[in-house]
Amino acid sequence: MTEDRLSADRTTPRDTRAAYPRLVPLTTRWGDNDVYGHVNNVVYYAFFDTAVNGILVEAGALDIARSPVIGLVVETGCGYFAPVAFPDRITAGVRVAHLGRTSVRYEIAIFREDEAEAAAQGHFVHVYVDRETRRPVPLPERLRAVLAELAVVRREAP
Repeated sequence: MTEDRLSADRTTPRDTRAAYPRLVPLTTRWGDNDVYGHVNNVVYYAFFDTAVNGILVEAGALDIARSPVIGLVVETGCGYFAPVAFPDRITAGVRVAHLGRTSVRYEIAIFREDEAEAAAQGHFVHVYVDRETRRPVPLPERLRAVLAELAVVRREAP
């Protein structure tokens, strides 16, 4: 296995920055590295969460402490293609692949330094629920509008 192609799924193409309508600069930290000298796999999920929730907070679609509707993660996945390590500069590409009535599938890619191809790419699904009852609820209008701006249309291969 080569270091520049670490993904177990060799059929998944590496996305480029152009595939994502929103790019969010993030910071690697010293503690992100593991004993193997690169960012540990679980940290990528924190990058995903930080990028998505940062966008929602910035747009006024989420108040972490007070929003009556919150997103709960019900599914996640990530493919790894190339290592990232502190002190690399990274960027998260964010898109919405599916916008449902009560759920959203986010797709996120992590780009190292100024590289065009993703070092890792993954997804997570949020089901939006009432903060108190934890029952699914329709997406609030402001949230839906922000997510619609991130939505991409998938084309089927010929």
